[in-house]
Amino acid sequence: MNILSEENLRNDSIKDVAAKMMLAARTAPKARGRDNLAIAITEDQETIKSIANTMRDLATEQTTPSIQTAFLRDADNILKAEVLFIIGTKLIPLGMDCGLCGLATCQEKSKYPKQPCVFNTGDLGVALGSAVSVAMDHRVDNRVMFTVGMAVRKLGLLGRDVEICYGVPLSASGKNVFFDRK
Repeated sequence: MNILSEENLRNDSIKDVAAKMMLAARTAPKARGRDNLAIAITEDQETIKSIANTMRDLATEQTTPSIQTAFLRDADNILKAEVLFIIGTKLIPLGMDCGLCGLATCQEKSKYPKQPCVFNTGDLGVALGSAVSVAMDHRVDNRVMFTVGMAVRKLGLLGRDVEICYGVPLSASGKNVFFDRK
C-alpha cells in the first residue's frame, strides 16, 4: 500500500497557498489601475533567520518598550513559519492632486518622496487583506506583522524603492503559533 501522510505534503501545501496569496494580492483592486506593489515569498530558513536577526537589531533602536517587545516576540515567532509572505508598496503619487497626503498637490508631494500617497497605502491594505483571506480560506495559520515588514524594508528584499512593507508568516500545525503569544 502507498499512502501520503499530511506531514509529507504540508510544506508543499503551504507554499501553494502562499502562491495563491501572491495572486490574490496582485489582482486586488488598485486606485486608477496603477500597481505599485512588490510581492514575494520565502521558504528559505536562512532568509527567515536573517529577517528575524534584523528584527532583533531593530528592537534595540526602539524607544517604546512595547514596540521593543513586539520586535523581539515576532522575531522568535517567524522562526516557526514554513513560508513567509512579504508585500510592500512604492510611494508613487497617482497625479490626482487630492491633498489627502497632507500636501496640496502631487507636485508638492514629489518634494517629499518619503511622504506616503494615500492611494499607495490603501492599495497595499486591500491587497494584504485579499492575501490573508486566501490563507484563511485554506485554513493556513497566519498573522500580519509590521515588524517583519520593517526588517524586509531595511534589508531591501523587495527593492530599495519599496517603502512600506508587511510580512505574513504561514504555518500549519495543531495550534496557531502566531496567536496566544507572550
